[in-house]
Amino acid sequence: MGRNLALALAALLGLAGGGLEAAGGFDRALELQGITLHVTCPNDSSLPTLTIVPGGLEIDSTPITRVVDGLVVGAEVADLNADGSPEVYVYIQSAGSGSYGSLAAYAVNRKRSLSEVYLPPISDDPEASRGYMGHDQFQVVESRLVRRFPVYRDGDANAHPTGGTREIQYTLVPGEAGWVLLADRVIGS
Repeated sequence: MGRNLALALAALLGLAGGGLEAAGGFDRALELQGITLHVTCPNDSSLPTLTIVPGGLEIDSTPITRVVDGLVVGAEVADLNADGSPEVYVYIQSAGSGSYGSLAAYAVNRKRSLSEVYLPPISDDPEASRGYMGHDQFQVVESRLVRRFPVYRDGDANAHPTGGTREIQYTLVPGEAGWVLLADRVIGS
């Protein structure tokens, strides 16, 4: 199939602009500040292999491959710490009724190489994780990574949360050995 025909088909299906996620696979090309990041995942099992191919890096453009627990459901590029080098945020949803969200994220280091960004487990913050049973949604909003999820009260069925919605806002900060997403604001139930 020719490239123009594929793009026309994608536009008709409402998939243009983000990438082709046909047949369950994930394929998205992202670009910011002269750096490209091509994110792919076949989403062909509950433990598929995520691949991120960087372009435009000055030293190390080695692709990153890793097995993820769930399906890749989204990816964004941003520069949350405003250092002139972007990060890529890949959103993953686990299989099963909880659909627990997780993140694979990498920061570009002075446009030279990629390093992993660490998101501490939500359970590390007992107050923020109170009533948490999955169904996360991640999104970059301005200079923060935002995680939203329904809040479950005691006795709620997995498909019927009654505690509203909680939002955790993360900022990107330097850690001891790399970058860390630090929860600095919790909103909601």
